[in-house]
Amino acid sequence: MSLIDLHLHTNRSDGQYSPRALVGLAAERGVSLMAITDHDTVGGVAEGAEAAREAGIDFIPGVEISVKGNRELHILGYCIDCENRELLRMNAEFARLRTLREERIHKYLNGKGVSLSPDDVRKHAEGGMVGRPHFARALVEFGYAADLRDAFAKYFSGPDFYAIERPKPAAEVGIGVIRAAGGVAVLAHPTMLRLPAPELDALLAELVRDGLRGLECYYSSHSREQTALYLSLAEKHGLVVTGGSDFHGERVKRDVEIGRGVNGPLGFNDFDIKRKLWELRWK
Repeated sequence: MSLIDLHLHTNRSDGQYSPRALVGLAAERGVSLMAITDHDTVGGVAEGAEAAREAGIDFIPGVEISVKGNRELHILGYCIDCENRELLRMNAEFARLRTLREERIHKYLNGKGVSLSPDDVRKHAEGGMVGRPHFARALVEFGYAADLRDAFAKYFSGPDFYAIERPKPAAEVGIGVIRAAGGVAVLAHPTMLRLPAPELDALLAELVRDGLRGLECYYSSHSREQTALYLSLAEKHGLVVTGGSDFHGERVKRDVEIGRGVNGPLGFNDFDIKRKLWELRWK
């Protein structure tokens, strides 16, 4: 069965696999259309696109940008120009802020009785940007947490941690950069926002005014009821429907497979989605 997965991460952000290795896994799983959407960087897109061409997989260049809103919103950008100066400038600023956050997380963990060296954490990033999953793996390795979920629940949630998080641009700024790079802005995993339907409806109306053009209705952890709700909201606001697993690798999200959700296949089978996204560029 041919699969579509438009939400995949590599080790250029917080994923486990290199772009080329990720494409190889996608090919093994029967994926025919994919997008690499690393957090706040397009550093893996060129390698992924080349590997996808060699593997005969249709490919969409993407990114996932963190912006303000409900503490944090994730905006997927599809069909972007990865050499756009404004996009690269924003990504460089994100990288600088992530480096500063890495230092703050070490201090924060020290205050909670955790002693990890920078090398203890960076080895888990395998040369990529250091993020919370890499800290979480180090916490598990040194016995401060039972598993990754325990590490996130114990150390990376609540007001104490949120106070040290890196600053994020406003939603309209992040969406504006995606659009300036010729991309299509899509709200990722709406279930993560934990908003009642009326509040999500109001948020989407606001984001549409800012230039949002799509909604990720099919996602790893969406129930059938949630998917139905998001599809209805996408129709109401005139948003293109996308879907993806948010695969990071089994060491990061062990219950998420490429092209599949936690509860089975994603169910996203719009093989015309690439044309739809490309036609939405600049609109």
